[in-house]
Amino acid sequence: MKKNISFKMTRHMLMLLFTALLFACVSNKSDEQDKPVVTVSILPQKTFIEKIAGDDFEVQVLVPHGASPESYSLLPSQLKITSRSEVWFRLGYLGFELSWRDKIKEINQKIQVIDLSEGLDLIVEEEVQHGDHVHHKGVDPHFWMSPVRVRQMAKKTTEILSALIPEKSSEYQVNYEKFAAEIDELDQKIRTALKDYQGRSFITFHPSLAYFARDYGLIQQSLEFEGKDPTPQQMAKIVELAQKENIRVIYIQSEFDKDHARVFAEEINGKILEIKPLSPDWLENIFEMTTQFIENF
Repeated sequence: MKKNISFKMTRHMLMLLFTALLFACVSNKSDEQDKPVVTVSILPQKTFIEKIAGDDFEVQVLVPHGASPESYSLLPSQLKITSRSEVWFRLGYLGFELSWRDKIKEINQKIQVIDLSEGLDLIVEEEVQHGDHVHHKGVDPHFWMSPVRVRQMAKKTTEILSALIPEKSSEYQVNYEKFAAEIDELDQKIRTALKDYQGRSFITFHPSLAYFARDYGLIQQSLEFEGKDPTPQQMAKIVELAQKENIRVIYIQSEFDKDHARVFAEEINGKILEIKPLSPDWLENIFEMTTQFIENF
């Protein structure tokens, strides 16, 4: 009899525990759905928003870890979340953004599209004057790899988030200033670390570090040419440069096929090292990359 009572009590306690867990899950899901949704293009932008606004927003990242921003195709589930997003912080010139811009606007006509490239000192192949404004052609979209540019992006992001939740604007401004101080400290550390390497070249497969190179007096050479795999002529040209300048490393992102990089590394009797421009750990990643360059110069 006592065993039966004990069994019933145990089962009752398990039911109570299950109910409590279920309620917590439903409650958390409800809290998540109550948050304003904002959309960003790449993972580092999610980090920037969290630095400014904590977890006040549900942040949808369009390009997931391991995918290429140049050619990614959005999933139906992503488009569904985008349909209830209040803002899309786009970088302006990523390949997938240009392909999906109109579709996102069609799905959510009320979405506020913020182009974070506006007002930045962009690296462009050509500027074409049209009346009272200028069109840029061949814009390098990788400006989030420049601490100076990220500071500007974060300022604009803070303004937009403050407009979405005005009662938090003071808090967001304080958080932005803390983040800006971290960026300034990072920028100074990199300048100090690289001061003896001005004018040095490094070789990447995909040209994602032009802004970083410009900021810190380095020269980026890229195996990929005009968005295409290297031709034999381009390969020979970069091999010759590597041999002349005693470069023994090619840097490549995990999102890209390594076949051409392996061939190149064999030609220069060197090695392949991975870089992570899309890492969400932006501050740490930028400085780790700097250290990696110094170790291999």
